[in-house]
Amino acid sequence: MAPSRRKHADSCVIPGGFTVLSLKFDCDSVAQHKLYVKEHKVRAEKTSRRPLDRTLFVLNIPPYCPKHVINELFAQFGCVQSVELLDHPGSVPEQDAKLSKFFKPAQKQGFKVGYVVFETPSSVSAAKSHPHNVPLLVSTEERPVRTGLEKWIHQYNKGFVQPDKLQEMVDSYMRDYDQKKEEEDQQKKKEEEQQQEDEDGWVKVTRGPRGAKARPHSEAANKRTLQKEIRKKKRKELMNFYSWQHKNTQKEHIAELRKKFEEDKQRIALLRAQRKFKPY
Repeated sequence: MAPSRRKHADSCVIPGGFTVLSLKFDCDSVAQHKLYVKEHKVRAEKTSRRPLDRTLFVLNIPPYCPKHVINELFAQFGCVQSVELLDHPGSVPEQDAKLSKFFKPAQKQGFKVGYVVFETPSSVSAAKSHPHNVPLLVSTEERPVRTGLEKWIHQYNKGFVQPDKLQEMVDSYMRDYDQKKEEEDQQKKKEEEQQQEDEDGWVKVTRGPRGAKARPHSEAANKRTLQKEIRKKKRKELMNFYSWQHKNTQKEHIAELRKKFEEDKQRIALLRAQRKFKPY
């Protein structure tokens, strides 16, 4: 245990296994912000993007620290492979469709949690052993960070879409779509030609080239085959095979005869009333 104490002599570890790292916006700032880091050891989330021995879990990331800033902050501990910033800890939510780079959904503003993946495991230990009284600087002369009005103006100008780039992207998408649609139509037409059937459902089979794969059934052919099986099953269905089926059939027949008898009685009574002789 003695080597561990010397290694983390200047680091501050709080309950939960988190190491406290101090953060200042620039060298002239007086206020400090605190980051809480620990090695990522959640086996349920073990993926190739978050290896357990090279991933650092970071809490309390302020809004003025985007991905590139976090990358530069932790690059002093070793080569950073990737950075993920999320609203809550956990896996990255999957997107149903690929979003355009021109039109992106609005991101939530606020503090984030991050996953910093290093190229070597020693970088994680170096980040955890960083002295808490030596703050990390967000903005320096070599890598200034925009804030306030300057940041808003930059985001506003960056939000404009260049018409030529947008048109180029649309044309590229439509070319790929037309090509894909044409290939699908050709494949469908080819399958329909191969699946020509006569009235009895027979398909003429011809000898194809050597090594050709078997011709798959089309959707129409499968549907016709299913309907034939249903009709065949109905013809083979046994009626009144069990005793309870026979009894139910007799009960329904008797009830139908009684109903018909009552209707006939009413009809005869009505006819007799209409035939009554009235000479005066």
